[in-house]
Amino acid sequence: MMSAYIIVKRLTVILGFLWASHVIAAEDMHAGHKGDSQAHQKEESMPMADMKMAGPLGLSMAREGSGTAWQPGDSPMSMIMVDLSGWQLMFHGNIFVGFDGQSSDRGDTQFNSINWLMGSVGHKLGPGQFTTRLMLSLEPLTIGGKGYPLLFQTGETWQEKDLHDRQHPHDLFMELAMKYAVPVNNDIGLEFYIAPAGEPALGPVAFPHRVSARSNPFAPLGHHWYDSTHISFGVLSIGVFGREWKLEGSWFNGREPDENRYNIDLRVPNSYSGRISYNPIKQLSMQASYGFLKGPEAAEPDINIQRVTSSISADFYPWSESNLASTIMFGINIPTTGKTTGFALAEIDFDLTRHHTLFSRVEGGAKTGAELVLLPNVASVSYGMGAFSLGYAYRFPTLWKFEPITGGVGTIYTTGPALSTYYGGPVQFGGMVFVQLRVADHE
Repeated sequence: MMSAYIIVKRLTVILGFLWASHVIAAEDMHAGHKGDSQAHQKEESMPMADMKMAGPLGLSMAREGSGTAWQPGDSPMSMIMVDLSGWQLMFHGNIFVGFDGQSSDRGDTQFNSINWLMGSVGHKLGPGQFTTRLMLSLEPLTIGGKGYPLLFQTGETWQEKDLHDRQHPHDLFMELAMKYAVPVNNDIGLEFYIAPAGEPALGPVAFPHRVSARSNPFAPLGHHWYDSTHISFGVLSIGVFGREWKLEGSWFNGREPDENRYNIDLRVPNSYSGRISYNPIKQLSMQASYGFLKGPEAAEPDINIQRVTSSISADFYPWSESNLASTIMFGINIPTTGKTTGFALAEIDFDLTRHHTLFSRVEGGAKTGAELVLLPNVASVSYGMGAFSLGYAYRFPTLWKFEPITGGVGTIYTTGPALSTYYGGPVQFGGMVFVQLRVADHE
C-alpha cells in the first residue's frame, strides 16, 4: 500500500498548484473589477464612516477570525452590530438542522443540529480597544455526547471509549475570553488575550468561523491536525503586530475537553504555541504555527503531540453580489510515541449570486489504526484516506438580520484495500440535507 507520507506529499503538491492557479486567476479577475482603487489593495486608513469598525492601527474588524487568528481583510462580516455610546455590541451565529447519513459498515444516520452563537462587547480603554466574548453551542443537546456520524473522523471520547467515524459535539462554552489590543506607535501594536475557554495561537481560523467553510455543516477530517485547540480551557496569549503581520505566542491547557460538555475544564496551562500571520493585501491571509500539546487525549494522557500547521486563505468579489472564499491548509501531528501523520485540505465557498452558493472541500491524509479504533494488532499501522465534498445552498431573502438557507452536501470517501476491509469497500458515501440560519453579512 502507498505510504501515508507519499499520499500526503502528493496531495499537498496538487493542492498547492491548484491554489496558485486560483490566486492568480482570482487576483486578475478582482483587479479587472476593482483595479481602479489602490487603497483597496492595502489595508491602510479607513474612511471616517467606517472607523467605528476599525481596531488599533486602523485595521478592519473584517480581519478578525476565531480567537486571535487573522482572516483576509476583505472577508464578509456576518454579524449584527450595534453602537451604544461608544460600546460596540456584536452578535454572530450559525445553525444547521438536518439529516446526516453515512454509508459503510461503520456508518450511521442521525437527525441533528450543528450550531454556535457568539456575542461580544467592545469599548475603548485608554489608547486601546478592550473586547469580551462569549461563544456557546447547544450541540451537547442537539447532537448528544456521541457526536454526529462522519466517516473516518476521530478524536475525543464518549463513555471512556475513543470516538471513531463520528464528530464530537462542541462544549456549551466554546469561548469565554477577554482581549486588549493597543498601539505602541503608528506602526506597531500589542495584543493580550486571556480565556478560561478560548483558542491559543495555533492553526488557522477554526472551521466554524472560516468563511470558506460557512456553508458546510461537517467538520474537516483533519480537524485534530489543524484547529482542534479552538476550545482550550485556559489560554494566555500575547502578540505584537503591524498592519500586515502579527507574531504571537500562547501558554495554554493542552487537554481536549472531557465528556462533561456543560462545564469549563479549567487546568493550569501546560502547553505552548507560536504563530506568525501575514496579510500582504486585503484578499489574502497566511499563517504558520507550531504547538506543543501535553497529553491532549484523555484516553492517552502520557502521549504528547507536536503540531505544525500552515494555511493560506483568500477572499475575492469576482462580480456584483458574489464572494469567493477559499482556504488550503496542511497539518502534521508528531506524537512522543507512535507514527507521525499529516492532513491537507482545500475548500471553497462561492456565492455565485445573492441566492446561489456552491461549496466544496477536498481532503486527504493518514490516521493510525489506534486513532480509527481498529484491532489492537494494527494500532500502529498508518492508513491513507481521502474525501471529496460538493454542496449547494439556496439563500432566501434576509429576514431582518438573519439569512434563512436550505441546501445539501454529498461526500465521496476513498481508502486503500487494507482499510476498506473494515468499511466494506474502498469507496463510501455520506451527506446531509439541511436548513440553515445564520447572521447575514454586515453591510
